[in-house]
Amino acid sequence: MKKCIYVVEDNAAVRDVIEFMLTEDDYDVVISSTVHDFWEHMRLRIPDMIVLDIKLPDGNGLEICRELKSNIKTYTIPVMVMSANNYLSKVKSHCAADEFINKPFDLNDFAHRIEYHVAS
Repeated sequence: MKKCIYVVEDNAAVRDVIEFMLTEDDYDVVISSTVHDFWEHMRLRIPDMIVLDIKLPDGNGLEICRELKSNIKTYTIPVMVMSANNYLSKVKSHCAADEFINKPFDLNDFAHRIEYHVAS
């Protein structure tokens, strides 16, 4: 069975690149552009990893991350937080994510980080 990765990103261009890359790497990818959509997907299936943008139209990825990491059913899911702002040190103090990456990011670096967490 394919490993499943949820991607929460409101920017269509970034979302499309990530979806294409992960699909090519043979992952089952579920895309959400809002916090609401993400939680709807979570009710249907628990993913192997979650990639979160911070700024979303109806909330933010830090809130999602905090909720995931404080829930006994989801705290072990690896979470990667993405940000276009270069203040990830502040972000790290608000969220116990497993990975942090600045946008724009190197696609090979992104792919290696995903593989590291999904393969382990």
